[in-house]
This record gives sequence, C-alpha cells and structure tokens, in this order.
Amino acid sequence: MGDPYIWAENLKDKRVLSLVEEENARFREFIGSLSDELFPEVWEYYSIPVLTSARLTEKGVIAMYRESDRQVIRWLGGEAIVDSKELEEELRDEVLLQGFTADERGKLLTYSFSIGGADEGITRVIDLETKEVIDEFRPSVWNVTFLENGYYFSRFYRHGETPDGVKAPAVRLFWKGEDGERLVFGKGLGSGYFISLRKGTDGKTAMVTVTFGWNSAEIYVGPIEKPGEWKKVYSADVPVEPIDVINGRLYLLTREGKGLGKVIAIKDGEVEEVIPEGDFPLEWAVLVDGKILAGRLVHASHRVEVYSPDGEKLDEITFDLPGSVYPLDTDGKRALIRYESFTVPYRLYEFSGGLKLVEGQGINGNFRVEEDFATSKDGTRVHYFLVKGEGDGRKAWVFGYGGFNISLTPRFFPQVIPFLRRGGTFGMANLRGGSEYGEGWHRAGMRENKQNVFNDFIAVLEKLKGEGYRVAAWGRSNGGLLVSATLVQRPDVMDAALIGYPVIDMLRFHKLYIGSVWIPEYGNPDDPKDREFLLKYSPYHNVRPANYPPTLIYTGLHDDRVHPAHALKFFMKLRELGAPVYLRVETKSGHMGASPETRAKELTDLLAFVLKTLHT
Repeated sequence: MGDPYIWAENLKDKRVLSLVEEENARFREFIGSLSDELFPEVWEYYSIPVLTSARLTEKGVIAMYRESDRQVIRWLGGEAIVDSKELEEELRDEVLLQGFTADERGKLLTYSFSIGGADEGITRVIDLETKEVIDEFRPSVWNVTFLENGYYFSRFYRHGETPDGVKAPAVRLFWKGEDGERLVFGKGLGSGYFISLRKGTDGKTAMVTVTFGWNSAEIYVGPIEKPGEWKKVYSADVPVEPIDVINGRLYLLTREGKGLGKVIAIKDGEVEEVIPEGDFPLEWAVLVDGKILAGRLVHASHRVEVYSPDGEKLDEITFDLPGSVYPLDTDGKRALIRYESFTVPYRLYEFSGGLKLVEGQGINGNFRVEEDFATSKDGTRVHYFLVKGEGDGRKAWVFGYGGFNISLTPRFFPQVIPFLRRGGTFGMANLRGGSEYGEGWHRAGMRENKQNVFNDFIAVLEKLKGEGYRVAAWGRSNGGLLVSATLVQRPDVMDAALIGYPVIDMLRFHKLYIGSVWIPEYGNPDDPKDREFLLKYSPYHNVRPANYPPTLIYTGLHDDRVHPAHALKFFMKLRELGAPVYLRVETKSGHMGASPETRAKELTDLLAFVLKTLHT
C-alpha cells in the first residue's frame, strides 16, 4: 500500500517546513483577531497559581506550582527553590519543569525540566541549603530515591541500547554514590518494560514494580540498601502496584478479578485479601496514621474511603463537586491529598486522623456540573459530564480520550471557563479504553475492541446533537486518534473537530519515535491479524469523500512522543478532498506543551476555533 505523504516523516524535509509555515499563516488568517481578543481572558485563568505536586520533609512541605508565566518549586508558604524563568535566562530557551522529589530530611532536591517542550530534558540534584547544583544528568533521569550515602535513579533509553545490550526503548535502574554510578536492576529486561522504585515509609524497604506495556506487573521487595537481595514476591497479568509495608506486611493494590481494584497483603509468602472488589474501581490507596486511605472512582469522580489495616470500613469522605482526588505524598503519619474539579483549579488537603484543607483556588461564578448517560451501539451505557454556566447557547465542546487505562475525571481547563461564560457547555465523555469502570472497561476498548471507543463517543455526540446542541469534538494524543477516527466514520455527529498531537497512521505508529511501546494497547501492525483490525479503523487509511465539518489538527514540531507526521499526513489527506481542514503547528512545543505562555496561546486558539465554528 503506497503512502503518498511518507516524506512528512522526515521533519527536515523542506516540504514539511514550508507546509508548516504556510498552514500556520492560513490558520491565523481563519481565526483573525479573535484569538488575540480572547488571550487576556484565558491567560487570567491560566495564570491562577496551581499546585501540581508536593512532598513532605522534616523541614516542611515542598510544592511545585504553575504560576502565571512560570513554574516554581517552593517551600509551602515560603521561598522559591527553583524558578523556570531563572532557568530560561540561564539556558536562553523555553523551559518546562517536569517534576521533582526531595529526601525526607529536606536537605537534597532533584528536579527535571525540558527545553523547548521536548520529552527528553535535564535532571539536576541540588543542595537545599546552598541551592548549589551537585549533580546533573542529560537526558533526564527519573524515579530518584535518596538514601544517606547516595541515590537510585532510572534511565529511560529512547535511542541506542542499554549497557547490557538491549535495544531501546528500555528502562534500567542505577545507583549513584561516591564511587560513581552502577546498574543495579533490570539487566536483561527486554524492550517495552518499565521499572519504578518506591521506598516504603519505614525507610528500609524497596518496592519495585516492573510492567510490560500497561497490562501486567511484577513486584519485587527487599532491603532498600541491598538491591542484590530484592526478590520477586508477586506477579499478575493486570496492573498491580505496591502501597506500603508495615511490620513486614506488604500491601498491594491489584486489578485481578473483575479489574475493579482490591487491596491484598502479603506476609511470609501468604496472600490475604484486605479490601475486596466493590461495584466501582478502587483507584489508589495509601497507609497513613495506622489506616488505609483509599480513592474510589464512582461514575468517573472520586470519593475517599477510610479503612482499618484489616479492611474494616471506618469512614467515607465526599466532596461538594464531582472531582479528581489523588495522594501526592505520605510519610506514614500524614498524607497530602490533591483535589481538582472543572471549576476548582486545586485544593490541597492534609490527612492525619481526618481531612484538613491546607490551601486552594476556586473560580467565582454560577456553574453547575451535570451527569448523564448515552447508549452505545452494543447497548453499553456511557457516562459523561456536562459543565454549564448561567446561559445555555446550545453549544457543546466535548472532550474524550478512551485508552491506555487512563480515566477522564473532572479537571480544570483554563480555556473552558471563557467558553462557559459565553453560554457554552463543556462535556467530558468516559469511554471504554479508560479505567473509569476498572480493567474490564479498559480491555473492552483496546486492540481489536478499539471500535467500541469510537462507538461510545459517537453515542455521546449523537445524543447531544439530538438535544439541539452544535457540537465540537476534541481529543489529544490517543484522544486525537479518537476524534480523527470518529471524524472519518461519522462526520455528521460533530460541527467541528479538534485533533491534538494525534496518533493517526495505525500501520506505521510503531515505526515512529517510541510508538512501539503502544503495541500492547493497539496491536502490532506487523502481525497480519492485528493489521487487519488496525486497517479497518486507521483514520489515515479511511479518509473518504464526505461532508466534513471544520477541523483543526494541531501538533508540535518537537513532539518526541507522538511523531508530528501523523498530524501532517492526515491533514494533507483531508485537504486533498477539499475538506475545511486547518493545521496549527507549534514550532516550540513537545508532546506536553512548552512554556506557560506558549501553552496558553495554543489553548486560546482552540477556544477561538470552537467559538468561530459553532457560532453559526
């Protein structure tokens, strides 16, 4: 099968650069001054200081915030430790902070950042008293775990091969101390395996998870200082993660059974069920203050449940608005919990005996969140949220994803608030492929079942259309695959399409960048049986003459996770047929966006496109 646009996979090809330049200019012409007019309003909401992560130390809490035009790591309520603007001055480029961790004593901190929005970046280790950089890694390393005399870290090989000769993509765990670094775990593990290390709150136990794709896990445990003694204690063909160790008893959260999540404990090789599966997924659990704190997902929003160490339910905590609730850190005595909703950028709670609000941000206005269900082609009920402001102009902007075991739970989108204030309704659909209803829900939307995801989305959009809404469908990354597949199958169920950083060519995704790690989720295009079902829905191979709605495809030239060629090739196929399709390519953006201002401008352009196309 010939591919007329395969040249777009070479980003240095002059045709790519001229296409990007011409189409960016054509998109700007289409949007006109609308984006410039909207930017101050989007920027106001984007600029709200939002806490993204936090760590407990003996000297206090360290938190990372996105603040206006910068990201900052600071002591809670105190001085800044790392400022992305200062890094930009040093490096003379846009910088995106990717994450941080600190040792328990509050003496050392490590943080990672990317330049120009690329996934690959730099990791620095600093002395918290002097702010002096005492170590630096290029490209970034992850999973830094401090001990008294050094630290562990994991290195993700995107290119080439590991020290033990395994071809990328692969992960290896290292120790770095006074005598340099050495490989301590993962030797011989094949491509596509991921490794994560956590230290138990007892400070003595290493808990290592080895996963293949998103669908299986092995747990290793041993003395944190002796990697040679780490032994496999549990494995399953579903996601499993360690929670903590108390008195030699290892607690795990596993998706075995119906895939809804349960807590088990292992001691001396004996496995005991602590919290059995319920009707809804148990998404996370931490051990704190002698209790098990667990997050249960009920129709895609969280409630917090409190159990005794033996599984007796003691309490249940609900929130005023459907929200996303996750633990950020625990030291065994207290836990930091983060809450977010559609109109609440964040709240930080501390749990120690009970839940106490530490700080937070909210949006003023008369907003309400509604929930409803649509019926998919095979009769499956599909839950979705609708967020409304004071007016209702029957314009709906609907977000979907449906893959990789990721649940779409309420979150704050800065560009959505101006849409609500203009009479818009924001929708979020909980499609198969995610984990909203457990592992069975995920598996019903992966590999040969992927069409279920598109059918679910079609059902939600069709229902809204039937209720008189003009509908814009939006998805990013795997969600870009969702919207592009829905677009070529049922262009009639949407009045506008927004396709961001998408996976679209399902016969070549595994040959571009790190795409081969998605084979467990999508299937293998080189396997004739898999190729058959991939070809049936691959958006790139199913573009047909049709009455397509206005479509915006957007990507970043430096996206090193999903190759921009997916977007470029699909754009050209649609343009060939005379479809009203626009291309926006961020020349400084990676898969996760670049600087705050660059990202806010992209979000503003999405809002402008939705308002312009749904207006008529």
